[in-house]
Amino acid sequence: MSFVPLSESAYDRRRLRQWTRGSARTSGIDRRDLMKLVAAASAAVPLGLAAGPAGAVPAAVAAGIVKPLPPELFTIRGTNAETNFASLRGTGLHTPADRFFVRNHTVTPRIEAADWRLGVWGSGLTGPGVHFTCDDLRALPAVTRTAFVECAGNGRSFYTTQQGQQVSGTAWTLGAIGVARWRGARLGDVLRRAGISPGAVDVLPRGLDDEVVSGGINLGRVRRPLPVAKALDDVLLAYEMNGEPLPPDHGHPVRLIVPNWVGISSIKWVGDIEVSAEPLYTPWNTDMYRLFGAGHPAGGSAPLTRQGLKSAFELAAGAILPVHREVELTGRSWSGGAPVRKVEISTDGGRYWCPARLRDTPRRGSWVRWSAGWVPRRRGPAVLLARATDATGRTQSEVAVHNTQGYLFDAVVRHPVTVD
Repeated sequence: MSFVPLSESAYDRRRLRQWTRGSARTSGIDRRDLMKLVAAASAAVPLGLAAGPAGAVPAAVAAGIVKPLPPELFTIRGTNAETNFASLRGTGLHTPADRFFVRNHTVTPRIEAADWRLGVWGSGLTGPGVHFTCDDLRALPAVTRTAFVECAGNGRSFYTTQQGQQVSGTAWTLGAIGVARWRGARLGDVLRRAGISPGAVDVLPRGLDDEVVSGGINLGRVRRPLPVAKALDDVLLAYEMNGEPLPPDHGHPVRLIVPNWVGISSIKWVGDIEVSAEPLYTPWNTDMYRLFGAGHPAGGSAPLTRQGLKSAFELAAGAILPVHREVELTGRSWSGGAPVRKVEISTDGGRYWCPARLRDTPRRGSWVRWSAGWVPRRRGPAVLLARATDATGRTQSEVAVHNTQGYLFDAVVRHPVTVD
């Protein structure tokens, strides 16, 4: 193709200007309804009490998840299931499907691969829309890529418990992430086969799960536009996870994998893709998955794209550790910006730091496992800390910049233990 799509940063700036002046098309929802949602999103409500897709709902609704959710592996959070991070110890680089977190807006649909069709259509194509079957996708060159999928709200609860700030949404700790080996066709190959035009600006995948209703407003099916530059770069239409067909809760038969970006971009159960010659807006890039609050632009930030920088111990909060005996502390660190190159830990609440040993070669789009030995010398409560530095030189901070919906928490997390 002869055209050069906008870079991610240029796309973000343009989108923010377009949304502010109202010069973009809303997809599947009245703009007045969308504006009501945006106004509500700018005000924080107590954690876990927000209305709508990100808010807490009765635990019984989690019956909409297909796979077993044993309490030693998961914490149920409404329609979602958070991986207990301690359960990842010893599991290897790739997260097994039986303990990969689940982020659902409604319930997991059951879709037969033989019945599935992907429609690709819109004003950004040179011709009429086309359809692909699972066999059509498998006939395209296959790509295998290790990549994490992480909810933008991962770590959200720490805004409240650690920084004393109110936020809305599901009260994730650090288990709304998983790393898998994904196999599928390049989205770029599909778009080229469909005849993407030089005038295309947005690529909008839409899921086949139930429509989402929030505050009496039908938001439609989950969908969020990608810039053409990203869609043609490293995005996969994945049909395998860790060498097996996708499980139902993780997008069977086909899902998007958008490396390094917030998890909402990696649409599960994808059913159609609109390629548009004009900018598109949906609730998932207007009132949700943007940053609102005093530390951000008036009216909100540009839609979220890349994930932040985090570290987590493979250890239960409040764990009891033996005094005068060496303990091997293990954990994982990751960044959406660049490979993690260094991890440090502190066993005294941050007074002293020592390097951890990296157990994996740092790679873009994945996490690194690490370990460090510690011999506790005193009985009583202690606080463990882990902080990562990525290849750009960015290091986790002591405090995350607040936003009302609690996205992208990237500060060092205080991990309490007891020595006995």
